[in-house]
Amino acid sequence: MLNKFSAVALALAFTAGASWAQSTYPNRPVTMVVPVPPGGILDAVARMVVPSMTQSLGQPVVIDNKAGAGGNIAATAVARSAPDGYSLLVGYSMFHVGNPSMYSNLSWDPLRDFTPIGMLVVSPHVLAVHPSVPAKNLKELVAYTKANPGKMNYATSGNGSVPHVGVELFKQQNGLDLTHVPYRGAGPAMLDVVAGNVQMTVATPPSLLGFVQSGKVRALAVASPKRLDIMPDVPTAAEAGFPGFELEAWVALFAPAGTPPAAIAKLTEAVKVAMESPQVRKSAETAGMEVRYMTPTQLDAVVRKDITYWSKVIKTANIRAE
Repeated sequence: MLNKFSAVALALAFTAGASWAQSTYPNRPVTMVVPVPPGGILDAVARMVVPSMTQSLGQPVVIDNKAGAGGNIAATAVARSAPDGYSLLVGYSMFHVGNPSMYSNLSWDPLRDFTPIGMLVVSPHVLAVHPSVPAKNLKELVAYTKANPGKMNYATSGNGSVPHVGVELFKQQNGLDLTHVPYRGAGPAMLDVVAGNVQMTVATPPSLLGFVQSGKVRALAVASPKRLDIMPDVPTAAEAGFPGFELEAWVALFAPAGTPPAAIAKLTEAVKVAMESPQVRKSAETAGMEVRYMTPTQLDAVVRKDITYWSKVIKTANIRAE
């Protein structure tokens, strides 16, 4: 049995060891788990910040793509990992705040199981139509759709995607009858809009830009607070007369709940340095995204607000991802 002095010495040694472990974090590679396959925008954002974060942390930051189940495989893996700062989730907005309303039996919770580290980028979305649609602006589109109920279809990158939920919001705001046509990705969706098989879509700027410039689709509005530099002639939804229609996907970094504050602080600082890098900013802008760094507290507020906001839209539209 330990005597009193031995017990005190053991406690002091344990405290010193824990303190040392936190002060020397990280002392091995940090893994960023990405919920999509290599090659997509979300994966590109993660790889965009890896060089800077590796330099800031003094340890390799490696990407682990765990695609599938609408982001749930990746989220579950990180939520169940040790809360030590070595396993992080690259969170995508509709996965993180929409899945709790779209899946009935999630094994993870965005608030209970994760600690925010920082916002990385946001990606605005653009509403566009095939040139055969006789609408030159958003007001004309709403009027045309109301005059032709059930005849307008819209293509998205998939059921439960940001574009899907966004158009459902637009429908609810304006009392429209539109039919959803989901595809496996933005590419196939755009091709069918360009071909005139589907009349309307909502997509990110990179998916649309070339087709807009060639006149194969007509961009009507940007669902963002400000116009896009790469599409300066396209008005915002607010400028077009629909101030309540905003649709921006975000990408952020999260750690498992219970991760030591010292590790969160180092990760947050590394993210901040990365997002202030001219190279990262240029890469983001080239991909049609905007760097919008946020602290853990600011990101937490966005997550809570978005969960409340989008859950109403999803439940009203009865969107199920299963």
